[in-house]
Amino acid sequence: MPKYLVQASYTPEGAKGLLSEGGSSRRAAVEQAVASCGGTLEAMYFAYGEDDLYCIIDFPDPLSMAAVSMTVRASGALHSKATPLLAVEEIDEAAKKGVDFRPPGS
Repeated sequence: MPKYLVQASYTPEGAKGLLSEGGSSRRAAVEQAVASCGGTLEAMYFAYGEDDLYCIIDFPDPLSMAAVSMTVRASGALHSKATPLLAVEEIDEAAKKGVDFRPPGS
């Protein structure tokens, strides 16, 4: 299953909701949203700094990730970005692929 790192920052309204409901409630909401598209929440951590939340999520396909992302962002409660993650074995496979490339100036 494709795996993603999701980084999110709460808007002021989202932060008020987090203060009101607590972290466990938000984790349950994330698990529900992810599961509704066939995914699983592997890990979820709150942080402080530029991002407020980090999640590692598995989805059956990229469209499921997009569906959850669009729905969550449309709420206005947070800003997020998702980064596809590749396993070591996937990088090994990619390294074996031939690429026809000429660097600039060559």
